Amino acid sequence: MVVGFNHNVMYKGDVFHIQTEDSGVNNPHIITLLYRGGTIISSKKTSYADILKVNNLDQVVEELMKEQHKDMLRRLKAGEFDDRAFGGVSATPPPAAPTPRPAPSAAKPAAPQSAQSPAPAPKPAAPQSPPSASSQKAAPEAPRPKQSLDEIILDYLVAGDDK
Repeated sequence: MVVGFNHNVMYKGDVFHIQTEDSGVNNPHIITLLYRGGTIISSKKTSYADILKVNNLDQVVEELMKEQHKDMLRRLKAGEFDDRAFGGVSATPPPAAPTPRPAPSAAKPAAPQSAQSPAPAPKPAAPQSPPSASSQKAAPEAPRPKQSLDEIILDYLVAGDDK
């Protein structure tokens, strides 16, 4: 019998705690709570009183708990609780990926000429060798934005067996 699940998840720069518990057959319900900084942001309570007589109750309740826990993770990631969690103020966005610099141009614009010194003659472009077979392959994939371990775990838990 599983008593509960607990996960700390980094979302929009803040730590959220998701807790799912089974109250047992004497009080047959599953409760999932979402916390931010010790404050409950959301809760969900599901009764399973109608299935108490099934043969494999422990397995069924564990599956219900997993689904309810994952659902809270999905709802958090979808932004459903942002207004409550951040009070209408957007949290600090995750750091942006560095912007790639443009490739240097072969010809540079001429500097303004002054009457005192003549502008140097532009240098001819260096001859380029023909592209090799390996450089003609498909361009490599753009690097993925870096994710924290919490974000990777959250993505895995939300996607579940779908991946």
